[in-house]
Amino acid sequence: MLKVFLICIFLFISLPAYSFMSDAEIALFQKELEGKPIGERIAFWADKFVGTPYDPDPLGEYVTKNLIVADERVDCMYLSFRTLELSLGKTPSEALMIALDKRFFDKGKIANGKVINYENRFEYGEDMLDSGKWGREITAEIGPLTEIRGSRGREKVKIISKESLQALLNTNSPCKCKTSSIHNGDMLFFIKSPDKRIMDEIVGHIGIVKKEDGVLYLIHASGSKNRDGVVKKVLLSEYIKSMPFIGVRMSRFD
Repeated sequence: MLKVFLICIFLFISLPAYSFMSDAEIALFQKELEGKPIGERIAFWADKFVGTPYDPDPLGEYVTKNLIVADERVDCMYLSFRTLELSLGKTPSEALMIALDKRFFDKGKIANGKVINYENRFEYGEDMLDSGKWGREITAEIGPLTEIRGSRGREKVKIISKESLQALLNTNSPCKCKTSSIHNGDMLFFIKSPDKRIMDEIVGHIGIVKKEDGVLYLIHASGSKNRDGVVKKVLLSEYIKSMPFIGVRMSRFD
């Protein structure tokens, strides 16, 4: 316990002071959110990042600089990481300790205030989902499944197709998918066409659901590594309509 406390103190002393909000503000919100469902907390923290600039660093600035906290610019993976860490942590320091678990296949390691084993991190969204660290997969609960060709040791992957998603979000559709089964804080892993994979990646993007007055929104880091972007909150139905992906897998923290 003393070792964990000392690591937390060392992280606070060594990491850059910049954050999208101060540690005091983060702590205040975490206190206010105590007792709320985890999905509500995830949606809340994702919403706090709306308007944050997109991170164009090919690896992710947090990886290049070996940081845990790099909130000034985010890509879709960092947005997912940080949102979950702030949601599960009861304090800013606890969120940092959670990061050393959730971002890695095994455990993150710190030396001299820097992460020293980011080579052990999750680089592929499908690895996050299949690790068991990123919630319970609910893809089969939400809609009919379509099988596509896998990669990197996965022969096949089961997804909800774009067409089924569009039917799901159309209230006049007879689709057996259930939009009411999509909850606050659900994570959407957007699936690339096998023909468009560059490095055998199955997941091409990650976003987080926020439900407001029964309407589903997607919060995601909208951008790419070769152009500017920003974290946006958009109607999920509108995003699905124009997205360059063939479907999704989904996870939930209960």
